[in-house]
Amino acid sequence: MRPPTDRLADALHRALLPLLESELPLLESDMTSLVLPGEADLSEVTASGSALRRFLHGLPGVDQVGVEKRAATLATRSIKRASKVQALELAIGMVDLTTLEGADTPGRVRSLCAKARIPAPGYPDVPSVAAVCVYPDMVATAVDALSGTGIHVASVATAFPSGRAHLDIKLADTRNAVADGADEIDMVIDRGAFLAGRYGQVLDEIVAVKNACGDAHLKVILETGELATYDNVRRASWLALAGGADFIKTSTGKVSPASTLPVTLVMLEAVRDHAALTGEIRGVKSAGGIRTTKDAIRYLVLVNEVAGAAWLHPDRFRFGASSLLNDLLMQWHKQATGRYWTSNRVTID
Repeated sequence: MRPPTDRLADALHRALLPLLESELPLLESDMTSLVLPGEADLSEVTASGSALRRFLHGLPGVDQVGVEKRAATLATRSIKRASKVQALELAIGMVDLTTLEGADTPGRVRSLCAKARIPAPGYPDVPSVAAVCVYPDMVATAVDALSGTGIHVASVATAFPSGRAHLDIKLADTRNAVADGADEIDMVIDRGAFLAGRYGQVLDEIVAVKNACGDAHLKVILETGELATYDNVRRASWLALAGGADFIKTSTGKVSPASTLPVTLVMLEAVRDHAALTGEIRGVKSAGGIRTTKDAIRYLVLVNEVAGAAWLHPDRFRFGASSLLNDLLMQWHKQATGRYWTSNRVTID
């Protein structure tokens, strides 16, 4: 077993370059960072409710037709056969292997952790996954099962998936998960407050949860399926980044539509432009509805083309998934050995 490495990302990027260069170039306007409005200093942007609103509503509008066309164009690209094993290993190493069911048991969580550690027994070249994501009451079980592996333990918190609870309950939820050993927290924003234009309230909650995380990383779930417009996705992305999110995440997986390529494109633009503005690198997690290797490859191409090769790394891009890993493993075996695994060779999640 070996952890994901920069070598995989570098190799995949080198493999992608001939493909991307052989395609028709994107329009120049599609490849340039957006021009940010008003204050360039985010500390000034968040200093008052009026400044925050002015900034968020001053962000350039998203061209719905343009973003959907670009995402659809990128989705037609494929990776050459010689590069697929590297791409599959990179995708496996980006998975947050997730179980968020009311019927979760300690035994199920331990089984999931065993799979996270060694996804393909007998094949040491297959990397471990990035993280295991569980409910807060299952964190201690996951921490024990993953001790010494380097695999992160992530926990949803803040009244997941609705986000409808008093702030003190959300903070207690977060602190309890961290105290039990979670080193990543996936919080949900109050979409009702956001859609009502109470941006300051949403920002204050993100900042408070970030403080409650201590040394744990914070992923902020936007639940993009409830935000209605790409403009709102862009605003929510910048709001979460301004609040200190280490990752911005598409979805809880409990609302449809969940992750889509156009939504992820808008979020990747946000972290790219935030990095250009502040020098701070943040990540994106796409979660919900990503089930096949073909889907995963499309997202990797999108990451490479929109944010750049620097984001082809588990520290900067993740898949929130359960069934995706099985398909990646079956495709990896086909590419590596010439034979498909049957479905009974991978565990049932």
